[in-house]
Amino acid sequence: MYDVIISGAGPAGSKCAEIVAKSGFKVALIEKDTNWRKPCGGIVSSRIFKYYPQLRKSNFQQIFSISMYSPDFYNFRYSWKNMLDPAINVDRLEFDDTIRNVAIDSGAELFDNHISFDFITKDNQNIGIKTRTPSGIKEYLGKIIIIADGMSSKLAIKSGLREKWKTKEIYTCKCAIMEGKNLLDKECNYFFFRPYKGYGWIIPLNDNKFNIGAGLAKEANVSFNVNEIYSEFLHDSNIKKFLPSLNYKEIWKAAYPLPALGVKEKCLFGDNIMIIGDAAGFVSPISGEGIHASIVSGNIAAETAIMALANEKISRETLRRYKSHPYIKKIIRNFKLKTAIANFFFENKGRNLSKMFQLAEKEENFRDELVNMFLFNQAPSKDFLLKLK
Repeated sequence: MYDVIISGAGPAGSKCAEIVAKSGFKVALIEKDTNWRKPCGGIVSSRIFKYYPQLRKSNFQQIFSISMYSPDFYNFRYSWKNMLDPAINVDRLEFDDTIRNVAIDSGAELFDNHISFDFITKDNQNIGIKTRTPSGIKEYLGKIIIIADGMSSKLAIKSGLREKWKTKEIYTCKCAIMEGKNLLDKECNYFFFRPYKGYGWIIPLNDNKFNIGAGLAKEANVSFNVNEIYSEFLHDSNIKKFLPSLNYKEIWKAAYPLPALGVKEKCLFGDNIMIIGDAAGFVSPISGEGIHASIVSGNIAAETAIMALANEKISRETLRRYKSHPYIKKIIRNFKLKTAIANFFFENKGRNLSKMFQLAEKEENFRDELVNMFLFNQAPSKDFLLKLK
């Protein structure tokens, strides 16, 4: 019997496992495949250092500027070098392994090659998880169950807390890691907004390696095909200015969905269950960045579980603290605002974004809010919103 069972050893699950295990409780961390690389741009803001100070000394590519292009290719660039800590660009295979090992070193037990597919129930209560493994079905009993296994989580649906995602609730993205000579500034991340609801990116990983991808948001998934827009993005003449070679080595490629409307706040907790990370929608509706928000959700869920276990009171009421925590409420509120702003970006075929970039170049306060919204998921002020109108 475990105190906490966590299905999914990505950023949310690993942080949750680390915190609970450090408090002396018995934790089972269940992962489908530690050799699987999550399709992701891999951008991590400097806020990560609060949760993982050891990453300051990592070899991940440091980023000190952002370059954003509107659909008509108006460019807005901002640098924070010598002012703020760098962001880092990571290969998710290496990054996830790094933070997973922190959880293991803290005392969590990792069970790799385990696919969570159902609950163990007794007296109409979920008391554990069933997993498929190469050697057959395995069962794990636990007092508290944490669902952290992403958008495709079977447990999230079977818990009754969350329904399946609808097409208009997701981003559909495709990306690759490529290698070869290029004209990128290695300390800059590049974003390219498209005239439909979508965007592309180029993220340097080192001098010759980069992550490149494109995605569709919400209703654009109905009108466009992600494979076609990815190919179009790679062959765009404006993108070729940064990637002039005709032959880049493709190291890896994959497609994936992401939540596009922020946190599914009604699904976050049940009698002895909490849902965290991508599985609950902790992904920015503007940038698609979810690593930081997922780690925060894992951290707060862990604190909630520790309190419930220490008081020997595990119930819907005691787990409600997870959803009502100020950090979680702030993320929910910010993401709601950003959903509306993201819609504004793409009105008039993206020309609104050009006007925003032009205004940011003229007004320092507006510029700072725009940058903080993209880089740090901060909510814009009323003054910022009024200027948009």
